[in-house]
Amino acid sequence: MPHQGGASATLAPRPAARHDRQPPIPPKAIPHAATDLTPRLPAGFAAALIARLPAMRRYAMALSGNAALADDLVQDSIERALKAATGLRAPDNLPAWLRRIVRNLYLDEMRRGAVRGVKVDLDDMSNDMAISVAPPDHGAIPEIARAMAGLSVEHRQILVLSGVEELTYREIAAELDVPIGTVMSRLARARAALRDAMASPGAPERGP
Repeated sequence: MPHQGGASATLAPRPAARHDRQPPIPPKAIPHAATDLTPRLPAGFAAALIARLPAMRRYAMALSGNAALADDLVQDSIERALKAATGLRAPDNLPAWLRRIVRNLYLDEMRRGAVRGVKVDLDDMSNDMAISVAPPDHGAIPEIARAMAGLSVEHRQILVLSGVEELTYREIAAELDVPIGTVMSRLARARAALRDAMASPGAPERGP
């Protein structure tokens, strides 16, 4: 019979339910590649980097004159940029920052002697220039590319910075760490060399 007293009956505690499965692994015990193996990228960095890839390849082609080497430079530059992404203080400086990485890697290749005797790839240079030249001028691209191929690396570089990337003298001076006067004289010599190369196909570039 049920207990009739004033005090309520004390219920015995229910036995704990038995679980056959193991307890879940704490979240901290699960490694996460995106946080454990690589630095956290700034917001929007990956998208901005992807958008700059054509310009990076143009610049790499201007420096190296060779499609295979340009592709290697861009690939290595992407890896270096991802590792150093947190060091980019001003997102607006991304284009110059990426070009500096490409240039430094190319200079490293030159110091190792890995780019000596590399043949300039005219077809690929033409294709890269076609991306930046207005449609009415596309017919002159192979001729310009052939003339550019005969120029020195220094002259190709400054022509791309001025004519393709459309940097000002001040911006070029800051990027190359040279006085503005040096930029102006170097660009004038590069343009003169390009005119000579286009007027006399196959002629070697004259010295400064």
